[in-house]
Amino acid sequence: MAKKGGSSSEAKTTRDKAAAAGASAQAAEKRRERTIRIAGAVGVLIVVVAIIGIAVFARATDGGGGSGGRDLPDVNPAAALPTGVLGPESEYPYALPYGEGADTAPVLQLWEDFQCPACAQLELINGSGIKELANTGQVQLLLRPTAFLDRNLRNTSSAEAIGAWGCAVDQGRTAEYSSIVFLNQPAEGAGFTTDELIDFGQQAGIGGPDFDTFSQCVNDGTYLGWAVNSTDVFYQDEVRGTPTGYLNGQELTSAQLADQAELQSLVDAASGN
Repeated sequence: MAKKGGSSSEAKTTRDKAAAAGASAQAAEKRRERTIRIAGAVGVLIVVVAIIGIAVFARATDGGGGSGGRDLPDVNPAAALPTGVLGPESEYPYALPYGEGADTAPVLQLWEDFQCPACAQLELINGSGIKELANTGQVQLLLRPTAFLDRNLRNTSSAEAIGAWGCAVDQGRTAEYSSIVFLNQPAEGAGFTTDELIDFGQQAGIGGPDFDTFSQCVNDGTYLGWAVNSTDVFYQDEVRGTPTGYLNGQELTSAQLADQAELQSLVDAASGN
């Protein structure tokens, strides 16, 4: 009997050790998961802070006239506009509406420059989230291009990218093209080449005869006037930098634009939800 009791005690000890080991493993796994979540959150925070810093810096260093690149046209309200772009007499002159937002939905304006590093970061972090708000009809999204960094970088690359984007808009590749341009942003000051801007059209899915039309549009600089006119409004409206958003006229911070959960909350509030 004593022997049998000893075996039971040993078995109990073994079970206790196994349970303790299991509990220890579970605790370690929870610590690991918590560490990953914290690291991820810190990573997002660092990127958001970087967006804020670059956005402020970009506007603060706005300087004199640039040189290099194409000769750009003067401001001209009669300049050709891509399909769907609002005219000079609109409440939002030269803005490009995007998505399915009804007239009663909140208006979300987004000012961006294709040479702006913070804009490229925003596209990477929450570009799809912003467009999803528009595609689901939760906002009237107005895309507002500016080429203000051409002055800083002394080229005309932002204006040329806007013009090429207009050619892609005509081919129904608004979101695809702008995303590709941002994700292929060159080193500061290097600018885009015309060949690159045309190649981005193929990457965006423009093919066949449509690609020939697109290429000719880019080469002809058909929508450079749109870039010039929209940039002029950017200065007239005293927009402080890029990326800059306005929700029903209220300026949003770069951090709010980059955080989809917070942006959704702001949109819900503006909608009365």
